[in-house]
Amino acid sequence: MLYLCASHELPEGQSRGFTLTQLKLLVVRRAGQVYAYENRCPHRGIPLEWQADQFLDESGSLIQCATHGALFLIESGECVSGPCAGQELSLIPCREDDRGIWVDP
Repeated sequence: MLYLCASHELPEGQSRGFTLTQLKLLVVRRAGQVYAYENRCPHRGIPLEWQADQFLDESGSLIQCATHGALFLIESGECVSGPCAGQELSLIPCREDDRGIWVDP
């Protein structure tokens, strides 16, 4: 497992991007749970954000591809709207403990 950040550095309802060597990640906290995905749109293979750490739609309830507007469920990574509907973001196993947030790429 690789350390990403302290728990307080990912507040409720927020997202953050990370780069681990060659792997770009996006991490979101929703309803106290942390979700990690590869930061790569299944439609074109490009990063999802248009600004640093900006992965969520205006409502904060879906992950959004800034280039094509595709929308993904935070809990599963499934695309529910846009050019890649039915596809999914690549889930990265993660866990949180008293030391912070960890991923297993």
